[in-house]
Amino acid sequence: MKDERGYYYHPSLQDKAVRMYVRESEDGQLEFRLYNEFQPEIWDRHPWLPLEVVQQAAEMYRERGTDRNPMALYDEETARLVLSGK
Repeated sequence: MKDERGYYYHPSLQDKAVRMYVRESEDGQLEFRLYNEFQPEIWDRHPWLPLEVVQQAAEMYRERGTDRNPMALYDEETARLVLSGK
């Protein structure tokens, strides 16, 4: 899907207010940026995140033994599918 901010997908099918925007950087890396209709300040506070940074964060969560998994929101396969529909 696409709107004025760019290409996006819904990381949670139950919550259409949350969108994960995706783009490809000049060097071909996937980048993600979260938007929440009810918390628009998230968009302003958080920059585009390269996939590599998200993967590093996910590894840190695993090492700490937490049940949180950022990769549930930042889905590489879905992002590539969204961008392939340009």
